[in-house]
Amino acid sequence: MRALDLVVIAAYLIALVGIGARFARRQRTTEEYFVGGRSVPGWAMGLSLLATIITSVTFIAYPGAAYAGDWSLLVPGIMFVAMLGIVGSVVVPFFRSVVRMSAYEYFGLRFGSGVRLYASATFAIGHFSKMGFVFYLLSLTLSGMLGWPVDRIIFLTAAITVLYTLLGGVEAVVWSDVLQGFVLWVGILVSLGFLLFLPKQGPGAALGMAWHAHKMSLGSTALRFDKPTIIVLVIYGFFFYVQKYTADQTVVQRYLLARTDRSALRGIALGAALCLPVWTAFMLIGSLLWSFYKLTGETLPKGLKPDQVFPHFLLTHIPPGLAGLFIAALLGSAMAMLASDMNCLAVIGVEDFYALARPRSTDRERLRVGRILVVFSGFAAAGVAEVLAHTHGSALALYYTVTAIVAGGLAGLFLLGFLVPRATKAGAIAGILASLAMTFWAVFTEGGKILDLGRWNYRWHDYLVGAIGHVLLLVVGIAVSYFAPGAPRGVDLTLSGWRAGHAARDEASIAH
Repeated sequence: MRALDLVVIAAYLIALVGIGARFARRQRTTEEYFVGGRSVPGWAMGLSLLATIITSVTFIAYPGAAYAGDWSLLVPGIMFVAMLGIVGSVVVPFFRSVVRMSAYEYFGLRFGSGVRLYASATFAIGHFSKMGFVFYLLSLTLSGMLGWPVDRIIFLTAAITVLYTLLGGVEAVVWSDVLQGFVLWVGILVSLGFLLFLPKQGPGAALGMAWHAHKMSLGSTALRFDKPTIIVLVIYGFFFYVQKYTADQTVVQRYLLARTDRSALRGIALGAALCLPVWTAFMLIGSLLWSFYKLTGETLPKGLKPDQVFPHFLLTHIPPGLAGLFIAALLGSAMAMLASDMNCLAVIGVEDFYALARPRSTDRERLRVGRILVVFSGFAAAGVAEVLAHTHGSALALYYTVTAIVAGGLAGLFLLGFLVPRATKAGAIAGILASLAMTFWAVFTEGGKILDLGRWNYRWHDYLVGAIGHVLLLVVGIAVSYFAPGAPRGVDLTLSGWRAGHAARDEASIAH
């Protein structure tokens, strides 16, 4: 790293920590620490959502995936925007009226505390994996630039991020994300400009070469489910983002930050609308990297992984200061997302576990437990990163695989509770068990690598494991709810019940 780059990075990190320190004095209650007193402007909340979704997986893995292949792994991201159009106007005000801090309060109200604890634990396991990927990719990038061992960087960045998260609570996270959003776009435009104009053949040659080599293709349109075809990625993206909007604490917590329902919905729409252009830009960077090294004839160091090509380009071709700005954006994005996730994991640890175990605990005690959980979750995720550091393959492909496997059927569980008034606790538990059994079978028999059952092996692509689990939970849950004894609870918390309640309140308001 060059001296000016290091100065820029240091200044940026100091600014982020300064924001955290600015809000530290206001974190006196769990309401302030976890949901910012419900007073965050909608536009800031939307930029915070963008920073939560855009992580080092985007910075490094998206260019790496496009450099090594095509844009097929962009397809799930398209579903992020599509699903908001389908569920946003209902889901956002629904959660704002039903839950206090944790998204999984809803599952408790609908199916009991056992199902609530299952949903919370499943989210925690999945996000430990996600945080591990972020730590891993960040350390992989910095290792190539600094020459330090990956293991050392993982735990150093974990320590810094844990400290930052402890300082300012969710308000510091949100306003750091706002700064991050502006720096992110500067870094993207600078990188694209250099990739387009550095080759002497010009931008047309760079774009044309990538296009004719199908480096911008969205993948195969074949109707196959054993390969990452477009249909497989659409199915994966559909269920992944249904789960994001309905059973992911990091997103639902954003709904709760805004002052009004309208402000929350506008903020979520802004964040979702910005995500797709950012993902597309990083895929374009990957394709142009491929063209750049073809057009210039420049050779890459031996053993360089596709996920390391973009950091190598930044270090060798972007002028001092500008490269530092982009790396600062990478660091800031990773830290902002990790801070958000640690805060979310602390929320569910306090609200879904500690508060249930000790219902008479004071708010100060719960805030203290939340801070302890921030520290624990940060270093546990660093442990996941250590495991990933010793694996092989595309980081983005690994990320999609893991998120599919640990989905836990939460999208199916929400759909069961929200769309099926007859759904019962017994149906939910039966659906969960069926989903888990299918997931274990698929993981152990896929390709016969662990357990070979011959014709009974799982034969579809591993991206579909989560989608099948969601559907199976929904179908089994409906069947058991209708044919087994038991009365449903919380029927007013279904789509039909909630709408009827709103209509009744509106009529009463008009009459008054």
